[in-house]
Amino acid sequence: MTELRGYDPGHWGHSLANAAELVLPFLDAIGARSVVEVGAYAGDLTRELLGWAATSGATVTAIDPTPEDELVELAAERKELELIREASLDALQRIPIPDAVVIDGDHNYYTVSEELRLVGDRAEGAGPLIVLHDVRWPHGRRDAYYAPERIPEERRQPMIEGAGLVPWSEGVDQLGIPYKWAAEREGGPENGVLTAVEDFVAARDGMRLAVIPVFFGVGLAWHSDAPWAGAVERLVEPWNENPVVERLEANRVHHLVSAHAERTIAMQAAALRTRNQALEELMRAMATSRAIGIADRLVRLRHPGRPGWRERIRSTLGGP
Repeated sequence: MTELRGYDPGHWGHSLANAAELVLPFLDAIGARSVVEVGAYAGDLTRELLGWAATSGATVTAIDPTPEDELVELAAERKELELIREASLDALQRIPIPDAVVIDGDHNYYTVSEELRLVGDRAEGAGPLIVLHDVRWPHGRRDAYYAPERIPEERRQPMIEGAGLVPWSEGVDQLGIPYKWAAEREGGPENGVLTAVEDFVAARDGMRLAVIPVFFGVGLAWHSDAPWAGAVERLVEPWNENPVVERLEANRVHHLVSAHAERTIAMQAAALRTRNQALEELMRAMATSRAIGIADRLVRLRHPGRPGWRERIRSTLGGP
């Protein structure tokens, strides 16, 4: 789940739940009886999956090592939901591989590659339908890390804490959307979610990949030998790399980043005004202080003709 600290998730539209109307029909198309969601976060998509499962009879499992309170409460309310509080790379080594896996956890090449490897190596037959989030900007070609210490040092990109990201720069920008830890540069080998899934698909014969460029990008990966492969291909074909949808998403991203930049500038300007007001009050108090009067007499004695402190303060303040 893309983390935008300090902002309303609904406003930024970062949850895969925003694309539920696109994702759920694929689960119907494959006749899914079990779904595992990696990186359930606050449970936005989990609720959608539970609603779908109520009519399909499928099981839903959510994996998140540090679930938000909303997800914990959802698991307590809905006994049909299994919540696994483990890191994905631990949980995926032991749980049964389901009919569909949603990967939306730590958005970096190493983690996504290992998640895909575990699913691919442990799956029987053609394997599950794999749904991935954040295969477009900002994480498609740029790593982000929730907990960098969990990633082997040699597998991490050079990174910046509190990196500000904008879609028009491969570097970072102080006015960009802030992330806890992100690669200092976009692009290059072993960098980003899309790069990870592309490498996974390229290394396995018969794997297919489609990208729906909405809400930071939805990826679908599946094996062409799956009995439902044709149904998935027909369903995804109108959306895959759709240029109109691509432009709509680029426009959405541009506006949300621009709005963040404008808000940041406005906050900085407000802080500067507050600071200037405090300085002005201090200078007005100094202008009438006895100590400044004494200092002015010393200035006149030692440097005749030089403006005194009170005169200089009043001039700075724009007063007589």
